[in-house]
Amino acid sequence: MTLTETKEAPRTPRTWLREHSELGVCVLLLALGVLVLTDALTMNVDIAQRGPVGPKTVPIAVGIGLLAVAVLLAVDVLRGGRGEAEAGEDIDLSEPADWRTVLLLAGVFLATAVLIEPLGFPLAGALLFWGAAYALGSRHTTRDPLIAAGLSLITFVLFNNLLGVPLPGGPLMEVL
Repeated sequence: MTLTETKEAPRTPRTWLREHSELGVCVLLLALGVLVLTDALTMNVDIAQRGPVGPKTVPIAVGIGLLAVAVLLAVDVLRGGRGEAEAGEDIDLSEPADWRTVLLLAGVFLATAVLIEPLGFPLAGALLFWGAAYALGSRHTTRDPLIAAGLSLITFVLFNNLLGVPLPGGPLMEVL
């Protein structure tokens, strides 16, 4: 054997799995797609009262999309495709995590979950949107609450009135 020749290590099943680790994502997507489709197809909904596009439509589309992506990704991986590692140009891995932001966002989500029944979605949603903006660094004291209230009201009207998904209105129910 010369110096230019190299001896390859024998390929074991473990080595093959390590080289095709993206197949784990395929299995996860496949399982999630089957779960979403199973839940969507076993929903008990009277289609006549909802019209042709009912509450099953989006979950079925998402489930089919998950299955399709799982199959296409598996085919790509088995043909030799490899995911590219991110360069992380916008993330400095040497810096510690910003736990203040994480805790503020978690607190905002928990507060929304607690307050949505007594206050209703319009008020709790406004607090959610404003709190998330604040936690992520926005400090516009007049603009942010107004945008949050507008987003919350638009979301409430879209879901409650147009999509037929009842959201708690709270004390504003008589006004809206």
